[in-house]
Amino acid sequence: MKHHNINRTTPPPYGGGGWGKRLFFSLLCLIPFVLQAQNFGSPAMRKMQMAEFAITNLYVDTVNEDKLVEKAIIEMLAQLDPHSTYSDAEEVKKMNEPLQGNFEGIGVQFQMIEDTLLIVQPVSNGPSEKVGILAGDRIIAVNDTAIAGVKMSTEEIMSRLRGPKDSKVNLTIVRRGVKDPLVFTVKRDKIPILSLDAAYMIQPKTGYIRINRFGATTVEEFVKALKELQKKGMKDLILDLQGNGGGYLNAAIDLANEFLGQKELIVYTEGRREQRSEFFAKGDGRFKDGRLIVLVDEFSASASEIVTGAIQDWDRGVVVGRRSFGKGLVQRPIELPDGSMIRLTIARYYTPAGRCIQRPYDSNLNGKNNQNGEANKDKYNQDLIDRYNRGEMTSADSIHFPDSLKVLTKKLQRTVYGGGGIMPDYFVPVDTTLYTDYHRNLVAKGVIINTTMKFIEQNRKELKDKYKTFEKFNEKFEIDDQILNHMRELADKEKIEFNEKQYNKALPLIKTQLKALIARDLWDMNEYFQVMNTTNESVVRALEILNNNEYGKMLK
Repeated sequence: MKHHNINRTTPPPYGGGGWGKRLFFSLLCLIPFVLQAQNFGSPAMRKMQMAEFAITNLYVDTVNEDKLVEKAIIEMLAQLDPHSTYSDAEEVKKMNEPLQGNFEGIGVQFQMIEDTLLIVQPVSNGPSEKVGILAGDRIIAVNDTAIAGVKMSTEEIMSRLRGPKDSKVNLTIVRRGVKDPLVFTVKRDKIPILSLDAAYMIQPKTGYIRINRFGATTVEEFVKALKELQKKGMKDLILDLQGNGGGYLNAAIDLANEFLGQKELIVYTEGRREQRSEFFAKGDGRFKDGRLIVLVDEFSASASEIVTGAIQDWDRGVVVGRRSFGKGLVQRPIELPDGSMIRLTIARYYTPAGRCIQRPYDSNLNGKNNQNGEANKDKYNQDLIDRYNRGEMTSADSIHFPDSLKVLTKKLQRTVYGGGGIMPDYFVPVDTTLYTDYHRNLVAKGVIINTTMKFIEQNRKELKDKYKTFEKFNEKFEIDDQILNHMRELADKEKIEFNEKQYNKALPLIKTQLKALIARDLWDMNEYFQVMNTTNESVVRALEILNNNEYGKMLK
């Protein structure tokens, strides 16, 4: 009998046993694939196919082929740019829901309080409201499964509440003042996800609209809000894109169309394999003449920058805030057979004056960069922290652009810059005067929001009876010592060390946040921002620009 050394690095002769026969058979199977691969794609493609086939069929242990291919795709994309990405099927679904404008579920806003789901507000005319579920109700079971007191994750609870349209779900509810639990049968339906956070008259003749993303319904929502404000006498508009990370390109183009004249260029895109594509205003916009201020910050990106860049380049309005994020790359979604998706950068977009807004990034394509893809992405994501460390968030004098990035606006020939976000016409520094470690801990550990939820739960009826309208609430309601003391008790339970100096410094902000959250729970996000905007420095500066005629001096 022949014996083989298991430490040897070369295989035994093919006739030396079953192992050799199996290997020989596998190699024979590989030959026709190699021959076929030689006729498919580039040498690099054939190389990758052969490697994947060999690993899957010849490797010593069982290989998860799907995971292997997925990892390879992720690593290939990491060599390109920070915005070429891969998403699995579940991630694609979650990613698309906010942009598509709806999902299927029971229609409630909720907050997890002490391991129990507390309903903040049922969606107006949604399936939960239709069967009688109220704000302040607590859901303790879904069908026959308890969700309260069992440490179930928010994601798992949401998966139980969501489901196909017209499917039914039984909810067991505990309601304040009612002794026994209540059971409601809810028929799931499509639930809208709104793009507009707020739309209201911020002062006589001046409207305010805040957009949180650019989705399928954004322009429809905007036009509806615009018409309502115009009925109330709006002549000027503050468009708030702070924190808006972007979305659909078409939504940005359609929104910019509302402000620009006929045949004025909104944006153009161009890439290695993509011919120049230009997008023009149709001239049928509903706000082409009034004074317009756009608010941006370091988190305003992509579609937000398209709208802002077009308005600035055509001298249609003024931009207030801080330099925007700087994402000027166009991604094409490429759907894969299993429902996963590649979002591949195919072009850059340019503002009407020819600015590329994309901030610099490292790529491995030129062979000069020795860092791996993840290191490149980490460095790219570090940029916002670097801006803060350079002092850019607190002083406009810390921002420097080379002359090569200088361009002139289309009508007034004002100087603007490309190469890394939209630089505002009026800089507003980050307000650091009210923020302290004590306040950050209150927010991070949920103390502020839990304070308001408990207050609302105990006083909802009394508050509704006393404040019939938000206007009366906004004028008369104040955060008193009783609420603040309760907040400090919750902070002690969370082991947040009390610091009197930091507490007093942050107190105006704490009071504003508490009042805003109470307004949200009694009404909606629109009222929340009406309270919060009183402390938003960019909003305050925008009003000054309109009221002091700085606007006219800038665009004369």
